[in-house]
Amino acid sequence: MAQVRALVITGYGTNCEMEMAYACRRAGAMCDIVHISDIISGTYAISDYHFLNLAGGFLDGDDLGSAQVESVRLKHARIKNTGKTLFEELLSFIEKGMLILGVCNGFQALVKTGLLPGNPFGRRRVSLTFNDSAKFEDRWVRLSINENSPCIFTRTMDHIFLPVRHGEGKFVCDGPETLEEIQAMNLDALYYADKAYMPTMEYPENPNGSVQAIAGICDNTGRIFGLMPHPEAFAHATNHPSWTRMETLPTQGEGMVFFDNAVKFLRGIL
Repeated sequence: MAQVRALVITGYGTNCEMEMAYACRRAGAMCDIVHISDIISGTYAISDYHFLNLAGGFLDGDDLGSAQVESVRLKHARIKNTGKTLFEELLSFIEKGMLILGVCNGFQALVKTGLLPGNPFGRRRVSLTFNDSAKFEDRWVRLSINENSPCIFTRTMDHIFLPVRHGEGKFVCDGPETLEEIQAMNLDALYYADKAYMPTMEYPENPNGSVQAIAGICDNTGRIFGLMPHPEAFAHATNHPSWTRMETLPTQGEGMVFFDNAVKFLRGIL
């Protein structure tokens, strides 16, 4: 059985890297947590891994907008002694068939870098902006899954319960054409949902006012996925807010499905 190597990038304000690494390891991957400066210096190489994780947090204090500075870093920073930009390294990683997961601040970095929704990579077509409530939202939400999506991370699921914690989580598009393309290609993999697990625009079930209740999107290969809710924050049963009142604890938290699916997919191609 092939050993899946996962990489969690940290630095300059990420704060969920430990949870991301725990989820990767629990899914069966070997995982390193690496500061992005060590990627740029050439000490570590993204090409040595199969599963890249961009963790949540408040990169660069969210100055200039959430993950805006990080998006510039990802697109233009040059890797020492290679002549390549970090973005070129990411494109090579994607071309090899590897996986990228961006959660919360990581999702914001993916869309502002133009890696999501892609077509073409590098062009910003969607964004995540201030919540309609004009406040930071820290709550658990129900989510429904687009079963027609190519997203490999959401396979085997039809709904899930996860926490959100963000001030800039409202998904928006640069125009109706982009939204139509996302929906036509089923790149809208995840929706905020009501008690019946139907997509909703009602607050607080939809905590930020995201267009069409979209909580996460993938690219057309399904191998790059970003979402605002935190699956790594529900990797263990005791992460559930009502775990002390459960008669029987599940064997693991619901968020592990994303990481399990990623590792299973990679084991099938390595």
